Amino acid sequence: MRTRNHANEEDIILVIRIRYRPDKVVETTDGNAWIRRGSSKKRLTDDEKRELKAAKGQVDVELEPVSLRFPDDFRLDLIKQFVDAVRPQRRMSANMSAEEVLTLRHLGARKQGAFEPNLACALLFAKDPQAAVPGCRIRFLRYNGTVEKTGEQYNVIKDEWIEGTVAELIANAEQVLDSQLREFQKLGKDNKFYAVPEYPKPAWYEAIVNACVHRSCGLRTMNIFIKMFDDRLVVESPGGFPPFVTPQNIYEMHAPRNPWLMDALFYLRFVQCAHEGTSRIRDYMRDHGLPAPIFSQQQVGNALVQVTLKNDVEHRREFIDTDAFRILGEELSNTLNDNERRIVNFIAENRTINVSQAMNLVARRWHRCKKILSSLVERGILDHVHDKEIERDRNQYYTLKKKFSDRIMSP
Repeated sequence: MRTRNHANEEDIILVIRIRYRPDKVVETTDGNAWIRRGSSKKRLTDDEKRELKAAKGQVDVELEPVSLRFPDDFRLDLIKQFVDAVRPQRRMSANMSAEEVLTLRHLGARKQGAFEPNLACALLFAKDPQAAVPGCRIRFLRYNGTVEKTGEQYNVIKDEWIEGTVAELIANAEQVLDSQLREFQKLGKDNKFYAVPEYPKPAWYEAIVNACVHRSCGLRTMNIFIKMFDDRLVVESPGGFPPFVTPQNIYEMHAPRNPWLMDALFYLRFVQCAHEGTSRIRDYMRDHGLPAPIFSQQQVGNALVQVTLKNDVEHRREFIDTDAFRILGEELSNTLNDNERRIVNFIAENRTINVSQAMNLVARRWHRCKKILSSLVERGILDHVHDKEIERDRNQYYTLKKKFSDRIMSP
């Protein structure tokens, strides 16, 4: 006969389980699955069901076979590069075939005498990785301002898709970011200028690598986003945090979602596999006097992980854009005060400025801003473009002297 104490003990265990597992999944006999969150329920797609099973360790998505034909649908040049890197490090015989090396590195399996590639192999070496994972691409969005707007206020000023294998995604995203991120020259206490990047490259590069390596392969139609705002850079990756990883323990936990994909990228020299990627992001941000990265999980339909890097936009009045520094020269740059420096930075990025824009930029009245701009004209830095027959031309603006603007527009 069960005692009262035993019943109480079971009740306590039940309460603990509910507290730590609020999302309850129910699968019916016809294969439909539902998840209850709070007082509402949602029917799960096949990808979402597979994602939950992967999180519980019931399936290994990256090892699932794909319908692509080997070797016809694969980049043999990339496979050779990988195999040539693996053989000496793993002390494999030079006579070992590429298929044997791929099999030993868990990128496929032998079936009836033929090599059958898996999902990780397709992401790494397929001619068209999107045939296996439609979301195997990155969308880069640069916004004007600090808020993501929609509709008539849509504020995207650059929208670019990046496609290819995982290695190509990383390399091409690196090129896009390099072309968009700015470098500044900061005047030091010794009265010399020093280069200061908007974000340290090792930090944002590692964020991109992590997004590509640790993305959920189960959420096949979701792609990676890189969103650039005036004050921050956000990298979004499909899928929530891997099991046991949280924003609080992310620097200590090592739980790669796609270990064999990550293993392959180690031999291709894209990752270190040393459990220090997130720590490297934090350390580089700190060494450059920037806030620590913010790791978070968002629920937008499906879960996604965000890594947010914040820049030093609030203190840029102390800096001069490296492009502007390069074209003006150190001697002329050294003569600029804080407000003049901010105006030159603005023109270096936007090509022109008017008095109203200068008012918003330096927080001074119209006549004061007009005087600053006129001073830069008198010193041969700016040109005043206006209709001389109109006393107060509403379309007037200021731009860099042609000898300077020609330099800034050149490679």
